[in-house]
Amino acid sequence: MNPALTKIGDQMSNLTGVRAIMKDIIETLRADAGQHFINLSAGNPLILPEVEQLWRDCTAELLASSEYGDVVCRYGSSQGYAPFVEAIANDFNKRYGLNLSDRNILVTAGSQTLYFYAANAFGGYTTSGNLKQIVLPLSPDYTGYGGVCLVPEALVAYKPTLDIDADAHQFKYRPDFSQLSITEDTGCVLFSRPCNPTGNVVTDDEVKKIVALAEPFDVPVLIDSAYAPPFPALNFTEMTPIFGDNILHCMSLSKAGLPGERVGIAIGDERWIHVLECFQTNACLHASRYGQAIAAYAINSGRLVEIAETVIRPFYQNKFAVLEDTLNQAMPANLPWFLHRGEGAIFAWLWLQDLPITDWEFYQELKQVGVIVVPGSTFFPGLREDWQHKHECLRISLTGSDEEIVTGMQRLAKVAQDVYQRLIVRS
Repeated sequence: MNPALTKIGDQMSNLTGVRAIMKDIIETLRADAGQHFINLSAGNPLILPEVEQLWRDCTAELLASSEYGDVVCRYGSSQGYAPFVEAIANDFNKRYGLNLSDRNILVTAGSQTLYFYAANAFGGYTTSGNLKQIVLPLSPDYTGYGGVCLVPEALVAYKPTLDIDADAHQFKYRPDFSQLSITEDTGCVLFSRPCNPTGNVVTDDEVKKIVALAEPFDVPVLIDSAYAPPFPALNFTEMTPIFGDNILHCMSLSKAGLPGERVGIAIGDERWIHVLECFQTNACLHASRYGQAIAAYAINSGRLVEIAETVIRPFYQNKFAVLEDTLNQAMPANLPWFLHRGEGAIFAWLWLQDLPITDWEFYQELKQVGVIVVPGSTFFPGLREDWQHKHECLRISLTGSDEEIVTGMQRLAKVAQDVYQRLIVRS
């Protein structure tokens, strides 16, 4: 017999977006134990030897220090472990010419937790009953945004414009400022840069324009910088982190090699940070201090930034190049396929225009040839209107070996050719 749940309990106990797909993937891998799958679905970063060694070295430093007992054996401040907060402030002040104090920084148990706090502190129903919207200015975006809001109707996403280079089989999403609406009914704005799932980097000018639209209404703009510089620096194109009075710069150490430690960081004006810190105090007291403590060593020494720029970034940038080169060679030139420009993150985003079947059905056909990717329709949380494009895209992880990526894309190209060919036969 199922437990009796509240409305929120029912909502939060359901799998949303890519997590529902991952459940299907796990069941597929278990059911077909004898079949070898090329699994290009995961968002889990690969364990790179140099990165693992960095965290081993920092752990050894912590173990040898007098701080160890205080880090592990005592409660701490809701704001974060003080040496880590200080390391962030010092690094960003020096690197970006800021004037941060500890009051401008909050450490959470991963950035997903940070967005949960923000979505429900700034979005949803006010005490007077008005609905404050959580605006995603550029859809598609991170699927996890769909699960963080306790008031689902508050989440609103906007369709982008598509900048298409047909000859190169490339495209790029851009914010559609003719449609984007930020008003007194907006509670907060949220987008990722670089973007999971597309690898898109919203330009500096586009960021500033979004921020300018929010300023008159005193709306916080959360920029999800989980793939941004200075660490993990998974931007393949030049980009500058943007800071401002109504910007919350949101970071994570997950793609810098610490996903298991759940370290999220918010940098912004003290009044926004204070609200989120109070939320955290009520929710979980504070984030784990162990990951913060070893990260403080890595940041203060400069080793984290160095490894991000010389190891992590080139590793994944090369993976994208392998994938792009393989698709250019394997995909029939007459098919309407477009790869989103590889501007960052650890994924590639493929658009199969006028795909004769849905992205979910294409995902199932790929499984038949031993390749697993993620259907793209799971990455449009908050988009209210029906848009065929949602069902024509796939997210492909760059966490496979070069050989797996080459073989996987060759098989994908063959499935795509077969699917489009069936349409020609039927017509």
